[in-house]
Amino acid sequence: MIVKRIQLGSYIIIGILLILCFRLWQLQILDSDKYKRLSEDNRLRILKTPAPRGIIYDRNGTPLVKNIPFFSVSITTDNFKGIDIDSLSAILGLSKKEVEEKLYRKDNSPFVPVKLKQGLTFEEIARIEARRSDFPGLFVETDVGREYLFGKVGAHIIGYLGKITSSQLNNPELRHFPPDALIGQWGVEALFDSQLRGIPGERIIEVDALGRELRKIQERPPVKGTDINLSIDINIQKAVEDAFGDKAGALVAIKPDSGEILALESLPSFDPNVFSMGITANAWKSLMEDKKKPMLNRAIQSQYPPGSTFKIITAIAALEEGVINLDAKVNCTGGINYGRWTFGCWKKGGHGLVDFHRAIVESCDVYFYELGKRLGIDRIYKYATAFGLGKETGIDLMPVKEKRGLIPNTEWKKQKKHLPWYLGDTFISSIGQGFITATPMQMALMTATFANGGKIYKPSLIKNNQSLQGIIPLRQETIKIIKEALSGVVNEPNGTAQGAKSFLTVVAGKTGTAQVVGKKKGLSGERFTDHAWFVAFAPVDRPEIAISVFVEHGGSGGAVAAPIAKRAIEAYLKGQKPRVTSQDPRSRNQELQHGEN
Repeated sequence: MIVKRIQLGSYIIIGILLILCFRLWQLQILDSDKYKRLSEDNRLRILKTPAPRGIIYDRNGTPLVKNIPFFSVSITTDNFKGIDIDSLSAILGLSKKEVEEKLYRKDNSPFVPVKLKQGLTFEEIARIEARRSDFPGLFVETDVGREYLFGKVGAHIIGYLGKITSSQLNNPELRHFPPDALIGQWGVEALFDSQLRGIPGERIIEVDALGRELRKIQERPPVKGTDINLSIDINIQKAVEDAFGDKAGALVAIKPDSGEILALESLPSFDPNVFSMGITANAWKSLMEDKKKPMLNRAIQSQYPPGSTFKIITAIAALEEGVINLDAKVNCTGGINYGRWTFGCWKKGGHGLVDFHRAIVESCDVYFYELGKRLGIDRIYKYATAFGLGKETGIDLMPVKEKRGLIPNTEWKKQKKHLPWYLGDTFISSIGQGFITATPMQMALMTATFANGGKIYKPSLIKNNQSLQGIIPLRQETIKIIKEALSGVVNEPNGTAQGAKSFLTVVAGKTGTAQVVGKKKGLSGERFTDHAWFVAFAPVDRPEIAISVFVEHGGSGGAVAAPIAKRAIEAYLKGQKPRVTSQDPRSRNQELQHGEN
């Protein structure tokens, strides 16, 4: 009996040993690769190394941005359990709720460390390092941010970086990005984000049980993003901001022979540096609720009647259609009567007898009423739309979408207003009022197209990049006559834009005033003051720059907008090669400031 028990016990012991041996064989032989990987995962960390973004330069090679390092604190996802969130919150200077929201976000990846806080100070880094042993997997890393060297200047073109949004994470191209990644969200930074952002690097490191780095196993360096040379001249942008002062408005300058944008300024502007490490909800709300609307790109989103700057279109149409004799004169007594309505001229006493040249130089409304009457709205519409008014120019400044403006005709009013087109409608349309609206970008493109003789280029933000869209078949005689008149607007004694007269070159241009509805009702105050316009190009004989200026509630185009254009034109030409101008500085008259419609 005892022998049988000893034998049974021996069998049990042998069975247990066999099971143990089998299990050891299974662990060490069959499942060795599996547990080796698990061991490596506990021992190794894969860290992404951010790629420096490409630098954005202006057309002269001036850097507009620079990459700056900043520090962040992250934690690996396998170290969440049992973590003392109250203590961690205190160390990071965040609320418990903020930390929990970051740790337990639904889109957290098990393979990507969770970023808890960005933009650490050296004091915060020291505090975190001193307590790292209490929080396994917590580590400080270096990120690459952006500094915008000119602050608000050119912000609506350059744009800014921002944290990737949930909708953007659905983009297959961005799916591998961590939730707190910074990508281009506005302007050039967004438009050329894929080229600018480069390729992140990777570091594989060995860590101890507390998540501290022991040694580097492998490293793949990041690849810097592609640099971009913009067409803009930052010197013009700075001159424009100084010239505007505290006024709101926009300026667009274009190179007539290529369509390159030399300047695009919208004021008031915003400082893109506040976005560089992710903007707070309160700061964003403040920008959105600011009554001055700094986030509105007035260059492509503000659409107002262009006022007398539109007379360039009416004049072109009259000459091309042969409805006017250049020597014939119209008697301006201060207005005309049509039925029970009176259509006045901006000069209450009238201009007297005026011919074509003087009508443009002094901006006589009555003369252009006559041109409008002879042309009819549909022929005015034909030339306005040929010059790009009433439609998008093609400029891309994501996420901002440009406005189309409006050029009406008889069919438009019939469809939209269910009314016939009246002669009175034509009168006010011929001087750029009424239903007509345009953006500063459209007016700059129109001016550039006329200045170069009728070539329509798609506006470009990249240097040495041109795209010819079409040619308007204008007679050389038409171009010559109107250029002489537009030169007279600036340089003749009775011209309405002597504030744009320059010692450096001969400027040609046209002033305009967009009437505010409230003014007609007798309301007063700045917000009921008319808007000021001025379009120009220079030098008149071989244009190198075409420009439009719009000043919200600025009043007279000649007094307010023209001097701003002069500053911008001179800022550009001073950076170019010396030139000889036909204008004799000794004959320069004192700069007068004339108001006009």
